[in-house]
Amino acid sequence: MMTTDRTAVTAVLDSLADAWGRGDADAYGAHFTEEATYVTFVGTRYSGRDDIAGSHRVLFEKFLKGTKLAHEVLDVQFLGADVAVVSTSGDTYKGDAPKKLSKVQTYTLVRDGGRWLVAAFHNTQRKPLMERVSFAFAPETKPKR
Repeated sequence: MMTTDRTAVTAVLDSLADAWGRGDADAYGAHFTEEATYVTFVGTRYSGRDDIAGSHRVLFEKFLKGTKLAHEVLDVQFLGADVAVVSTSGDTYKGDAPKKLSKVQTYTLVRDGGRWLVAAFHNTQRKPLMERVSFAFAPETKPKR
């Protein structure tokens, strides 16, 4: 894929973080397809743009009020001209951005009329201690990269 596609895809994540930082649930939700799925690190599954925006409206008013969203793109894979899978590390924070990001996310984006939208999002809380234990007892399970 062209560099411009990668830039456009990663710009969506930057725009999501911007909307999050403003506490703007409608702008955040506008980055998702009408039928998107969204799985939080605690396992809650939201279906559709309205559900995603509505839940974040409440979260931005309560538990996530005043937070920002940090992310680092780990990998972008294009599965064709109109589908991209993006792996990131990320976290929410107040104040200074964290030095270590504690979550791993997978975004599936689709091109919809020249605009990239998130069709699926999955967020997982990293458990570094459990990883170290697993790798110690089964070193062959450690990722090659």
